[in-house]
Amino acid sequence: MKIYLLRHGTTDYNTQKRYQGQRDIPLSTRGREALCQADLSPDVVYVSPMTRARQTARILFPQAEQIVVPGLREMDFGTFEGRNYIEMENDPDYRAWVASNCESACPDGERKEDFCRRSCAVFAKLVDDAFAAGREQLVILAHGGTQMSVMERFALPRKEYHAWLGPNAGGYILEADPAVWAREHTLQCLAQVQYTKDARRAGEAGC
Repeated sequence: MKIYLLRHGTTDYNTQKRYQGQRDIPLSTRGREALCQADLSPDVVYVSPMTRARQTARILFPQAEQIVVPGLREMDFGTFEGRNYIEMENDPDYRAWVASNCESACPDGERKEDFCRRSCAVFAKLVDDAFAAGREQLVILAHGGTQMSVMERFALPRKEYHAWLGPNAGGYILEADPAVWAREHTLQCLAQVQYTKDARRAGEAGC
């Protein structure tokens, strides 16, 4: 089974390098205009409930049914959401969080460990259900944090969390072998893709 694990398109918060987390920020005008229909036509796409993910899925996969999965939400960055690192450089809570390698809990938000556990549990259930249904393809459209959590936990070759951040409107194609998944819960990373007009002009995998 092929698994497509994709990130939403660009928002104003992405451009401004602000923490989005669970704020329901839509795609920016330029972000929407940059997208192009994908080179595959799944009947179903599993999406985060966030507007930016659903808007991206609608453009990339216009014929697909969207199934909203609440557990695919981005990490909750608490009081950091809506701000960028420049605005918080003198914030003691932010400095302490960065000093912990971003492993401690965000004030009024999630701890990275808890977020990763949530993301990976939801992803694993989607894979199990797809195998049980005899599906040959699974398409998931969520967030950068979702990608990093899942890829660090399940993908081969092994890489650390931040190395797996895919581009906006892009992500990874994974190969899921049922016997290997049942035995090891690992997936082979086959390729990186990006579904934007610029990527298409550059001849990269995607549109």
